[in-house]
Amino acid sequence: MASIAPPLAPRKARRAARRRRPPIIPLALLLVVLIVPALAADLIAPHDPYQSHLRNRLQPPAFWGGSWEFPLGTDRLGRCMLSRILHGAWYALSISMVGIAIGAALGSAMGLIAGYARGLTDVVLMRLADISFALPAVLLVLALGVAWGPSLQAVLIVVAFVLWAQFARQVRGEVLSLRERDFVARARVAGAGHLRILLRHILPNVFNTIVVMATLQIGVIIILEATLSFLGIGIPRPAPTWGLLIADGRQFITSAWWISFFPGLAILLVVLSINLLGDWLRDRLDPRLRQI
Repeated sequence: MASIAPPLAPRKARRAARRRRPPIIPLALLLVVLIVPALAADLIAPHDPYQSHLRNRLQPPAFWGGSWEFPLGTDRLGRCMLSRILHGAWYALSISMVGIAIGAALGSAMGLIAGYARGLTDVVLMRLADISFALPAVLLVLALGVAWGPSLQAVLIVVAFVLWAQFARQVRGEVLSLRERDFVARARVAGAGHLRILLRHILPNVFNTIVVMATLQIGVIIILEATLSFLGIGIPRPAPTWGLLIADGRQFITSAWWISFFPGLAILLVVLSINLLGDWLRDRLDPRLRQI
């Protein structure tokens, strides 16, 4: 009597279907904690994030015995923590988007040129990337802080400096393989120039890699910006960035824990959601990118 094989195929199909489904919870967290507050903070924030209410200073959250007028409590100047966290989302989103755009564009261009040209050009660009990897970002910000003072421009320069070498290294590795493929050889035989080959034939084949890396790096940028602001060398006060909000609560961590806790929780939820979304996007676009 023939044995009946277990239904492995339906199980594999169900697992594959689950992997293809977008991660609903991370997407919802991103919308609630980052995207909607960043775009509509003025509409949904209950108070002006810069307005002080000294009579209500260090008021606890509503669920901890405080008032629903300030749902997440107030800081040492009586400013609404919920309003400041909502407005801080704009800095997190804008810096990550602009920083990714600059770093990805610069690094991808350098990677394309290095991988396609090879020779001396490749050596020079990759040695510059090695220098970028070797220099600590905080040291660069300190130098820029001395020259310019804490500013948004200094943070963006540091973000681009940190990112471009990672994109350049990854894209260069992809291009070294792609330039030897038959479709590139046929394009050369057909008389296509170097720029046309790069933009028409090679760039589309590395675009998925660039998108996946950009998504995974958003969380890194948010943490980097928060770290720089926490140290006082990022975006200057009175901007309600999440790093500055955490720094404001250091001296009240035992008596007014909510000042540092809720901005830190926002960073945790956003970065975790972005990483989960990036993992799904990586598997969806190209499973070969799992080593990134």
